[in-house]
Amino acid sequence: MGWFGRKKKNEKGTLDRASDNVDQRHLIDFIKTRTGVEAYVEPRTNVTATTVMLIAHDGEWTRRRVDGPEGAFALGRKYSVPVYEVAKTGYPQRKRDYDQRRKMERQRRP
Repeated sequence: MGWFGRKKKNEKGTLDRASDNVDQRHLIDFIKTRTGVEAYVEPRTNVTATTVMLIAHDGEWTRRRVDGPEGAFALGRKYSVPVYEVAKTGYPQRKRDYDQRRKMERQRRP
């Protein structure tokens, strides 16, 4: 890779873009259209900004960037969604079950 093709870290020290209104709208829509939603905060890394994974009662999930852990906890307070730190709790079994069901569905398709 040449000098000019390298990605540069942003002001938050990651190679990822920051959270924006599109991310927030997606998360809010997911919360409003699913039941039993819980939020799992995923820590910032050198490559990605802090993200939150929302997981519904059936295991369906989505992941988007947030403005740090405080942004995830603020979202949880505003929409009455429990928020957990994934590094401390891990993901719930229903998410893994959902992923397994989706994988089996994809394998059955011609």
